[in-house]
Amino acid sequence: MIITAEISYYPLIDNYAAAVKEFLAEIDKSGIDVEVGTMSTILTGEFDAVMKVLNEGMSLVLEKYPSVFNVKISNSCRG
Repeated sequence: MIITAEISYYPLIDNYAAAVKEFLAEIDKSGIDVEVGTMSTILTGEFDAVMKVLNEGMSLVLEKYPSVFNVKISNSCRG
C-alpha cells in the first residue's frame, strides 16, 4: 500500500538548523520519494518503507536532542 506522510520537525535547541539538516539527511538516503518544504516534508512510498524511514530518522534525532514532531499519514492523498 502506498502512503504519504507529512512530517514537521521542531528541535528544541538553539542551533535547530543543524538538527533539522541531520534529520533530513537521514531520511533523504532512504530511496523513497522525499519533498522538502519550508514548514514540512512529504514522504511517499510503500507503507513499510515510509514507516521504517520515519522510525530511523526520528530515533536518530530523539536520542540527541529534545524534539517535537508533527506527523500526518494518509493512504488517499497521492498527487
